[in-house]
Amino acid sequence: MKSIYDVLIIGAGIAGLHTALSLDDDVEALVLAKDYAWECNTFYAQGGVAVAVDDEDIPSHIKDTLSAGAGLCDEGAVDILCHEGPTVIKEFIEQGFGFDKDRAGNLLYTKEAAHSRNRILHAGGDATGRHIHRFLMDLLKFPILYNTQVTDLLIEDGECYGVRVFHNSKIFNIYAKKIVIASGGVGSVYEYHTNARTISSDMQGICLTHGIALRDMEMMQFHPTVFVQGDAVRKQLLSESLRGEGAKVVDEDGRRFLFDYDKRGELSPRNIVSQAIFSYQAKTGKKVFLDLTNFEEGFFMKRFPSIYFNMSDIGYDLPIDLVPISPAFHYAMGGIKSDLFGRVEGVGSLYVVGEAANTRVHGANRLASNSLLEGFVFSKRVALDIKLTLKEGKKEIKFDENEPSLIKRGDKSLKNELRSLMWNYAGIIRNEKKLKKALNRVEDMLKLPIGKLLRLRLLSSQEIIKSAIDRKESLGAHYIEKKGDKI
Repeated sequence: MKSIYDVLIIGAGIAGLHTALSLDDDVEALVLAKDYAWECNTFYAQGGVAVAVDDEDIPSHIKDTLSAGAGLCDEGAVDILCHEGPTVIKEFIEQGFGFDKDRAGNLLYTKEAAHSRNRILHAGGDATGRHIHRFLMDLLKFPILYNTQVTDLLIEDGECYGVRVFHNSKIFNIYAKKIVIASGGVGSVYEYHTNARTISSDMQGICLTHGIALRDMEMMQFHPTVFVQGDAVRKQLLSESLRGEGAKVVDEDGRRFLFDYDKRGELSPRNIVSQAIFSYQAKTGKKVFLDLTNFEEGFFMKRFPSIYFNMSDIGYDLPIDLVPISPAFHYAMGGIKSDLFGRVEGVGSLYVVGEAANTRVHGANRLASNSLLEGFVFSKRVALDIKLTLKEGKKEIKFDENEPSLIKRGDKSLKNELRSLMWNYAGIIRNEKKLKKALNRVEDMLKLPIGKLLRLRLLSSQEIIKSAIDRKESLGAHYIEKKGDKI
């Protein structure tokens, strides 16, 4: 394996792989995967890709995205997403990717919450992410280094020169002219989440140690319909497309209580549905279920095969049985601050794209299925900037390869405590007292003799909590409970 590359990409999900696909063939690039390549959020994505159906739909897609983002979106980022999205998806289809179509060969679009019309493309029914990931892997022209943990960025005088990694029981440095962070969000800091096991906020923590700005870290999105029972760390997501196509949220008496909270009921934005379910369960003590009985079994098996077979393995007969649900952490709108070409502020040669990035394209509440589109659109922009600047001169510099202990005895227990703390005190419904209690405990843990990987999680969690404390008023996914509130 080489030790110096033109481009180094951290992450093998849609953002990282599509960045690689958009580079010139003669570039020397390496993709780093923390685990197997498919252990990423892209692989598990169910819903699909939100994209304007035609030119007339672009203003509506912009409006829906801005509305869901609750005033925190960067309008320029949203404009780029919605205007460039159709072109990028058209190119992807021309490369040979097959989205689901009807018998006449027309693309099938479905609807999800907070969209004003059907504009979600899907593949393999509810296996969109899996199909996209496999297709990108087949097209990948660069090598992947698997089972590789990035432990640090090599930065000096405002310039990034590469990364330090742990691979095959060894610590060593890999250098590159350009470094792209595409490592995903923060899922594993929460007790209940839908994320791949690799998504643990390492890169966000590393950025904090270098003084790189994170932004909007209080904006954590919780998916409202998740089967959280069982011992698996990653909980079973029940796609929003289910509600988009008629599934109902009911309590144990069969009552559709969501209409008490918002006139749109099941099609309200994710933050409203999640907060409503969480609050209703706490207030009434009643169980909440997803009712799928409006679906015909044959259609359900074809349209939602992953959910059908996964739930069958657990013992549920869908679409007949009611499925107990709870909200769970799903997506980080907050992330590493970047511009609209993925450039990280204040550090030369360093880029970020996908869920790890914060361009404010999602604002305070991501519109359903906009994230895969973001991965497509902004990865292409990152690759374009790399093409334009790759030949710029860059001095050679060597960094030491020393690294403190990554894991220490007792880290696992503290990690589990952190996950519970974040879920209960910095989760769906927050208040200042609980947030300050959580902050105090995280700061106490940071003083303990812990491994570096746990320290990185704690630093990211600390940033989430501090950002939540600083935002005094509720906005989008950030809900601050105050005395007398009724939700």
